[in-house]
Amino acid sequence: MDLNKRIAKHFTDSAELKLKVKDTLASPIAEAAQLFFECLANDGKILCCGNGGSAADAQHFAAELLNRFEIERPGLAAVALTTDSSVLTSIGNDYDFSLIFSKQVRALGLPRDSLLAISTSGHSQNVVAAIHAAHERNMRVVALTGRDGGEMANILKPGDVSICVDGQSTARIQEVHLLALHCICDVIDYLLLGE
Repeated sequence: MDLNKRIAKHFTDSAELKLKVKDTLASPIAEAAQLFFECLANDGKILCCGNGGSAADAQHFAAELLNRFEIERPGLAAVALTTDSSVLTSIGNDYDFSLIFSKQVRALGLPRDSLLAISTSGHSQNVVAAIHAAHERNMRVVALTGRDGGEMANILKPGDVSICVDGQSTARIQEVHLLALHCICDVIDYLLLGE
């Protein structure tokens, strides 16, 4: 295959999946933005977690809130649970990798806070454990998943929000996740500041 055609196919596949899921995901994305807005407006913070590319998305989202998205505004309280190597390695070494997020949620999370839990498969055990910990702390959860939502889809409670991308390719799912997170940032800013 010609390299240019191969690259163009990635663009086409990404655009087609985004167009396929836009109507299905608009409502849960709006619900997630409203949930996070209410959390922030009530002096809560958003804890964010995921593995690999999803860890990068968690960090990206926290940075967009804490610093700014597209317009100037005060920083919003968001913490990526993926960034402190000392915390991650001490929990992984002393306990188990599956607890690296849940121990942080139990230590930092309050009932007015929210959790952003990202896993393309929905089966990441450390993210599943973080959701359980958030529920123990009476926190609401926004789950970003793909395929059929995996185990994460089965443990969400009323009041939580599931944004599940109906795709099979991890790369394409992650691309939609990033767009969903940008939409959430935009709606939070709109709810805070208007047009």
